[in-house]
Amino acid sequence: MRIALIGRSTLYTIPGGDTVQITETARQLNQQGVDARVCLSHSRIKENEFDLFHFFNITRPADILPHLQRIKKPYVVSPVYIDYSEYDRQHRKGLSGLLLKPFSAARTEYIKTLGRAVKGNDRLPAWEYLFKGQQKSIRKILSGAACILPNSSMELEQIRQLGIHQTACIIPNGIDTTLFGNPGRIEKDNDLILCAARIEGIKNQLNLIRALNNCGKQVVLAGSAAPNQQSYYQQCKKEAAGNIVFAGRLTQTALAHYYARARVHVLPSWFETCGLSSLEAAAMGCNIVITAKGYTRDYFGDEAFYCDPGKPASIREAVMQAATTATPMQLADSIKTNYTWERAAAMTLSAYQTVLHS
Repeated sequence: MRIALIGRSTLYTIPGGDTVQITETARQLNQQGVDARVCLSHSRIKENEFDLFHFFNITRPADILPHLQRIKKPYVVSPVYIDYSEYDRQHRKGLSGLLLKPFSAARTEYIKTLGRAVKGNDRLPAWEYLFKGQQKSIRKILSGAACILPNSSMELEQIRQLGIHQTACIIPNGIDTTLFGNPGRIEKDNDLILCAARIEGIKNQLNLIRALNNCGKQVVLAGSAAPNQQSYYQQCKKEAAGNIVFAGRLTQTALAHYYARARVHVLPSWFETCGLSSLEAAAMGCNIVITAKGYTRDYFGDEAFYCDPGKPASIREAVMQAATTATPMQLADSIKTNYTWERAAAMTLSAYQTVLHS
């Protein structure tokens, strides 16, 4: 079985959660006997080399549409369907924030797609996308898929609201248990708070800083600034008190060490599918503070501390409560059983087989 897993053109230059999802899925599929190759959307993909095509990240449909004109074989889609509209309209700063404020979620994503092309950060979208727009392009891609592979039931519900009734198989995100499955004998530091995420407005580190400045605990921000978020990064550094540490982007080994030591991991984003770093941290015995916006409850249920990303007081309250609460080890056990990339790949392979044999 030969599969092309196709991600956005900036998959490696601006890595994110979808980068981890596609590369880990491909790695595990190859270990399970599949010839799985990661391809970037702007590359020329030879159709006759593959039995099936697997597209990721439906919020960037302009990357996918050109391929559909060429391929004649079935395809599946991992939507990674994210709604950034609240952040774009209400909390994005600068000129882009002013420009995007009046628009709907679909129109905002359309404008952002054009903006990336104008700034030279991505290719100019094909005429079909320019004509159809964001929402119609998404519907065309999803309605032509042989199967949709959302990461949670909440995500699938959002897709159904678009009027999409294709066959679906929920494939939860996972962790690499060889890296993040065993905290060892490292003692937890009750005064260490960790946030592992790329530094950008959608991840909301600025409100986290405002919430935890001079809180009596060390707060480590592990992540580099997104290329187009330098002004946001500088604002974070400007407002940060002495207890806030900017650790930069860490190696996986160093990150695992921080997970093992930290009492709390916090990710107060404006939207999360699950928060991959939160899954990893929970497997390493951290208490989890996470946004209430997105699909996070499908993963953490009642075992996490939820916060309102727009209210620093809510973030602070959740973090302080998490810092003084015993860690529920059943959450770590559940993640290491149910949310691994090995299991995700096995479920993905089953979906492939169903599509190809139907």
